[in-house]
Amino acid sequence: MRPKILRPQVHSAAAALVRFASASSSSSSAHQGVLQPSASLMDKKKVEEKKLPPLAVMRTKTLVRSLLFTSVMASPLLLKSSLSALKFVVESKSPLLSPSKNPLMNYLLRTTIYNHFCAGANEVQVRGTVRHMKDLGFKGVILGYARESVVSLEDPGVQEKPPACQQAVLDYAIEEWKQGNLRTLGMIGKGDFLGIKFTGAGPAAVEALARGDAQPPPKMLQAITEICEAIAAQESRLWIDAEQQVFQPTIDAWTIDLMRRFNRNGKVVVYNTIQAYLKASVENVHRHLTLAAAEGWTLGIKLVRGAYIAHDHRSCIHDTKAETDRSYNHIVESILTRQFPLDTGRSQLKFPDTRLFVASHNADSVRKAYSLSRYRLQNGLPTVPVEVGQLQGMADEISCGLIAENLQASATADHLPENPGVFKCLAWGSIEECLHFLLRRAVENQSAMGRTHETLKALKREAWRRVGWS
Repeated sequence: MRPKILRPQVHSAAAALVRFASASSSSSSAHQGVLQPSASLMDKKKVEEKKLPPLAVMRTKTLVRSLLFTSVMASPLLLKSSLSALKFVVESKSPLLSPSKNPLMNYLLRTTIYNHFCAGANEVQVRGTVRHMKDLGFKGVILGYARESVVSLEDPGVQEKPPACQQAVLDYAIEEWKQGNLRTLGMIGKGDFLGIKFTGAGPAAVEALARGDAQPPPKMLQAITEICEAIAAQESRLWIDAEQQVFQPTIDAWTIDLMRRFNRNGKVVVYNTIQAYLKASVENVHRHLTLAAAEGWTLGIKLVRGAYIAHDHRSCIHDTKAETDRSYNHIVESILTRQFPLDTGRSQLKFPDTRLFVASHNADSVRKAYSLSRYRLQNGLPTVPVEVGQLQGMADEISCGLIAENLQASATADHLPENPGVFKCLAWGSIEECLHFLLRRAVENQSAMGRTHETLKALKREAWRRVGWS
């Protein structure tokens, strides 16, 4: 039983864990966030055999970082000042704050936020991180290249060039985007996801999306086709990320065309992203389902709450968080029960072959999806394959909890081959390339204070367990 005494603050637990980590750390690897596979497998077996808490699989150094970062995110004052500091570093032109020019800044960023939230800077490091995640029990990963396109037609250097040269610059941005995504694809395996943003292809893509063009620019269409063909050949999958509402209708149209082409004969190559915080999200899911049902292709949906609340028109977004939660959970329940979300009972369409990915840090939504899927599978009720996932370095108590349940189920007669798979979403790139990604992710998640406090509680419990207080 836990002693009934006044505990010191989390920083004391973190300090004790730092000493514990120093005494028990294994040999260093190319990327600080990567464990040796044998250690990961051993920890996973301990959790299964001894019924340890799910977070017991985490490396102590990772737990310390999680505890510190989550403590910051749970404090409005610390979070605001930390975001301001990170934004200052990202936007600064000073070589003293550049990780590529200042070795000390490189070290500080690499050993803190970079190693915690990023998969690595090259193939060796990223593959090590991917292997580590799978050793822990994750079914797979979603990997995206953090580098962002910086070319703009508004740049003076581009405007001064003749039209032919301007086009060459735009085509080069698309080619660079394609090669970066193909390189990323080479770091993952069968069943994993490649995550891409259409706007990453540069200003030609951005302008076509903003205009609402029916098709991507020819060079971009060729690049997307090559990427999809390579993914299909490797038996991996493609996530098309959601973006701001000014682009999203066109992103939906382009992605539906890709699903028409590549999601055939029971194979699912392409997934579109639906943002449940939009008032039109249920209608949008219904439209995707009816098109797939009428045209005979398989629908892949990644469901998120939404990441552009600071940029999208507020009138398009649900008025309250509770409404967004209801929208999200209604979409999940409709798909898992194979019901059209706006179906009035008069539809003559057969529910299409569908795959659902629940991308969420909301424990309640993830738990409902996981439980409903298992219930329907156990009782022989019609459903669709579902997978769940969270970002690297975040919501580990959710991810590890589901992995622990799958491990326990696999050791009993309760095991089902279709148990919802658990994934981690990773970003890779140099420290400089990842800083913009990290800042955007931090801004996106700063409003989720309630969720952060739940994560902090779980991390504290695991910290006290390791230092012998429970």
